[in-house]
Amino acid sequence: MLGLTGVLIIFAASLFFAAVKILNEYERGVVLTLGRYTGTKGPGLILLLPVIQRMIKVDLRTVVMEVPPQDVISRDNVTVKVSAVIYFRVVEPSRAILQVARFYEATSQLAQTTLRSVLGEHELDDLLAAREALNRDLQTILDKQTDAWGIKVSNVEIKQVDLDESMVRAIARQAEAERTRRAKVIHAEGELQAAEKLKEAAAELSQQPQAMQLRYLQTLIDIADEKNSTIVFPLPMDLITPLLQKLNKN
Repeated sequence: MLGLTGVLIIFAASLFFAAVKILNEYERGVVLTLGRYTGTKGPGLILLLPVIQRMIKVDLRTVVMEVPPQDVISRDNVTVKVSAVIYFRVVEPSRAILQVARFYEATSQLAQTTLRSVLGEHELDDLLAAREALNRDLQTILDKQTDAWGIKVSNVEIKQVDLDESMVRAIARQAEAERTRRAKVIHAEGELQAAEKLKEAAAELSQQPQAMQLRYLQTLIDIADEKNSTIVFPLPMDLITPLLQKLNKN
């Protein structure tokens, strides 16, 4: 059996280990004295009064929290599943402990409800194409709401937007129709430009009869190169009129 001295040694050692705490560089300790907040300690060696004081550790490092997929109904009545990632950290440990119970869970629940409410105000095209703007909106709203808890939301990223198969097929058909429309518009613009150039060429040739004759002869040469057995072509009057006039003079 232990003697009185042994009991005292064990008691003193227990008090020592209860009084001495060591906090890492990224940790802070919220100290409560008889249940009342009396300060934030750390990092390093911390001495507490056993029984009278207790300390709650708070991690100041950035937390990466995944928001589970949420069912969101967009403004144009399309149901999608949206997941996101939130980056936040505790900047005021006392508020994170005293103002909210389980700040991590509170931030997670707030992120889920905010994700549904904010994205529900936008159309499907915005969810697919304007993610950067939506990320900024979500970050601003969450950071403002968590400020009272001593939490800083530094970034929000929409991770994935899932559509059902029918909606995917509808979007594919819409994209195909858009590509077809653009192709037709480009083709029509090309035809219009070609017609304008032909009109300019015809106007230029009409002012120079010799150029028209040379063009006609070049066309005959091109036809002859095709090795057709029989070539039938009209003979324009402006080519033979000068010859007829010379014959009449003679």
